[in-house]
Amino acid sequence: MKKVDKAIILLSGGMDSATVLAMASRKYNLIALHFNYHQRTEKKELWCFHQLCQYYNVEKKIIIDLDFFRKIGGSTLLRGIGKVPKPRFRRDKIPSTYVPFRNGIMLSIATAVADRFSARYIFLGAVEADFSGYPDCRYNFIKNFEKAAKVGTKNQNISIVAPLLNLTKSQIVSKGIKLGVPYQYTWSCYNSNDKPCLKCESCLLRLKGFDKAGYRDPLLV
Repeated sequence: MKKVDKAIILLSGGMDSATVLAMASRKYNLIALHFNYHQRTEKKELWCFHQLCQYYNVEKKIIIDLDFFRKIGGSTLLRGIGKVPKPRFRRDKIPSTYVPFRNGIMLSIATAVADRFSARYIFLGAVEADFSGYPDCRYNFIKNFEKAAKVGTKNQNISIVAPLLNLTKSQIVSKGIKLGVPYQYTWSCYNSNDKPCLKCESCLLRLKGFDKAGYRDPLLV
């Protein structure tokens, strides 16, 4: 299939964005966008980003440093700010790992990149079904942001695509395995740049997803 349209993909290096990359790469010429924002696993996530781009032959890569997140703080996902909390798996309270308006800021930059390169779509791996209570991972937020992107750009036709939004982690794993996603090049742990801690909420969600889907996580082999 000949790829004609351009698309931006927010590629963190996590299993969700890697799955979206596999889906989008079949149809679009992709510009991969990655952010360093002083997160605890910044080094590992960046390594995964490069590995995934190489695997899927993504030629255009843009890496952006968002150092201001360190300055404003407010999240235990950032280095030097408290400890990552124990898993809670509840939605009644936003956890301390929430980075203030992270997706909104990243989508804003992605919109600017899309406008600059005349890309029609922005892909991201937001998941609402298994999310940790982050308000900027919800359908309502994404759809309203898309409206702003259409109004505030030269293109005025940018669409934000979140194909995993309503899937569970096990459904994502099953879809990714069928697509041949190299999950050995992805990272989910909140705590470590070396081996998954298997204690944080993100690790346990990933572990549960693979287990329920009936597959072995390649990071644990």
